[in-house]
Amino acid sequence: MDLTALPAYSDNYIWLLHDGHRALVVDPGDAEPVLQALHRWQLQLEQILVTHHHPDHTGGIDRLRHETGALVRAPARESVSPPVTGQIGGDRFDALGLRWDVLDVPGHTAGHVAYFCADVDGAPVLFCGDTLFSGGCGRLFEGTAAQMLSSLDRLAALPDATQVCCAHEYTLSNLRFARVVEPHNADLEAYQKRCEALRATGQPTLPARLSVERAINPFLRSREPSVRHALAGQCDTGDDIAAFAALREWKNRFQ
Repeated sequence: MDLTALPAYSDNYIWLLHDGHRALVVDPGDAEPVLQALHRWQLQLEQILVTHHHPDHTGGIDRLRHETGALVRAPARESVSPPVTGQIGGDRFDALGLRWDVLDVPGHTAGHVAYFCADVDGAPVLFCGDTLFSGGCGRLFEGTAAQMLSSLDRLAALPDATQVCCAHEYTLSNLRFARVVEPHNADLEAYQKRCEALRATGQPTLPARLSVERAINPFLRSREPSVRHALAGQCDTGDDIAAFAALREWKNRFQ
């Protein structure tokens, strides 16, 4: 299997997974880069997976469906251009000969879902949309801090080797914030340097590895004493949800 991040707009990634003949894509906000890739590699698009309803994740669906006949899977609790096969947490389906699990991960939007496969050529793969980013997490547009914290806990419980396929190249800005929260985190400092080197040569920082995210991402580390210390004076640091909400609000204000 080949996993590729197709750049779109200013910082989106449309994920393309294929076996050399058949393909699926995730969150195609723009059809053109997908159609170009399908033509370049002579692939047949079989399925389109959608994590949430925002236009930069759904804008290319109608054209791709029309030109390829691909099946569209989308969150059952959100409005996405029909026809779609609605998905909720606990659902399972096959795509490209692989078994995929649907995870409910509300917070960024009310019905956001993620797609997880435990074995893609020996490694787990997670398509998480705008819930988890490398070094960060999505803004709370429709959900609550409690929902997002629960969603991130659900993702953090996946296997260490999980390849985290986020939908945006936000890594460097997220890591600048993370360094303010945990200035003495050596793993974070080393990861920031690796990511800066990748971006300097035009390469994506993604997919990320979940074990690394647990070590460097403040939103997966909001219960750590170092993060709680950084939040002192901003919230009740003994309350998990209040601490997470304060951390998210701090990131919203961060320049």
